[in-house]
Amino acid sequence: MEYKRVKMNHANKATVLWGDFFKLNKPQIRAFHMSWFAFFLCFFAWFGVAPLMAVIRDELKLTPAQVGNTIIASVSITIAGRLFVGWLCDRIGPRLSYTGLLILGSIPVMGIGLSQSYESFLIFRLLIGVIGASFVITQSHTSLMFAPNVVGTANATSAGWGNLGGGATNLIMPLVYGLFFTVLGLTSATSWRLAMVCAGILCLITGLAYFKFTQDTPDGNFSDLRKNSKESSSAKASVAFIQVCKDFRVWILFVVYGCCFGIELTMLNVLSIYFQDKFELTLLAAGAIAGSFGLMNLFARTLGGALGDKFGQKWGLQGRVSWLFVALFLEAIALMCFSQMQVFAVAIIALLTFSLFVQMAEGATFAVVPFINRKAIGSVSGIVGAGGNVGAVLAGFMFKSDSSVWGERFLYLGCCVLLCSAFTLSLRFAVARDSETSKTNQSKTGVALASDGS
Repeated sequence: MEYKRVKMNHANKATVLWGDFFKLNKPQIRAFHMSWFAFFLCFFAWFGVAPLMAVIRDELKLTPAQVGNTIIASVSITIAGRLFVGWLCDRIGPRLSYTGLLILGSIPVMGIGLSQSYESFLIFRLLIGVIGASFVITQSHTSLMFAPNVVGTANATSAGWGNLGGGATNLIMPLVYGLFFTVLGLTSATSWRLAMVCAGILCLITGLAYFKFTQDTPDGNFSDLRKNSKESSSAKASVAFIQVCKDFRVWILFVVYGCCFGIELTMLNVLSIYFQDKFELTLLAAGAIAGSFGLMNLFARTLGGALGDKFGQKWGLQGRVSWLFVALFLEAIALMCFSQMQVFAVAIIALLTFSLFVQMAEGATFAVVPFINRKAIGSVSGIVGAGGNVGAVLAGFMFKSDSSVWGERFLYLGCCVLLCSAFTLSLRFAVARDSETSKTNQSKTGVALASDGS
């Protein structure tokens, strides 16, 4: 079955984010708020068990290797999920894609409460990872709604505020667990399970709200646009996906995103238990520290995307690339410094510094992504987003050992990021396209995205 390409007037894309921030009558602003909030809940549920792993480890009698396997499982299936969802967004639109993902994804989130053994816990941890594909829909939706002059900021802010779910879950889930365990007097085993059920219910409700309150583009939903379009289809949507796969720049960004978002995912999985074991902290204290790492997304990723837009306005697409290199390079240095910290207070400072740069690198990455191929934004976002999870899976294998050597593993990761930061310098755009996009950004007309794959 062939799908018509969606014809959309780019002038209808929003050229302002902060000035219209509370104007919920505008579909662009509604999509922005719904997309970051949906991603927030998905991220919250995705890593909901991470701050409770010490409790779960003791109850299910998990070995360090088994804990490592659950970390790998939580991010591995998201690779396929992001690739599929990116393709799906180009076919049916982000509205239906997000609705389906939230509703179906809520099932394993609630279902993990049925786990009674390592094997069943591993399976549910794997299935929950599907909701990590929500990131691709968030980036696809904001890319369709915002013009080139502000798309980097919109992408970075929606993703960054969504990533806050990873920090919030480290703060909130121990409190929810404590509510059931201490206040209501339930058993430890029942308490962590009910905490996950609550997260699943919120995902289900948000999925229904996404269907009701959003639309795919400023001009309407994909289905309506195709129905009313007089434009004939020249190729199947799968052809566009194949073209994206042939673009070497997509795979460079795939690696780059693995070196920033992949590292963040790994840290969210291991930080709480690392601080508990290394500095002998309580569950709540370690969760608060791990939460502070994720909560930097409140502004850090937005800053990375906004600087990408500024560099783009001044120096074109190569300016965006140069900023991406700088952010990734500083991330590597900060991670290597954190790996050497033995004093608790200094370790916190180093961690927050690293958190700042890793999240700015993520924002900088998706300040470049919308300019790779404007006809297949979902597919590009899906492949690059999957790179983050590939990085997390590979990094996860380094944390299957005892936590006493995890500091050394952080150093190795920093070295890998430092090496891969050089890859960004090979990103190139056609001079004509680069110039055209720079002028578009400066005039804020939002006429066109930079490249159709050239």
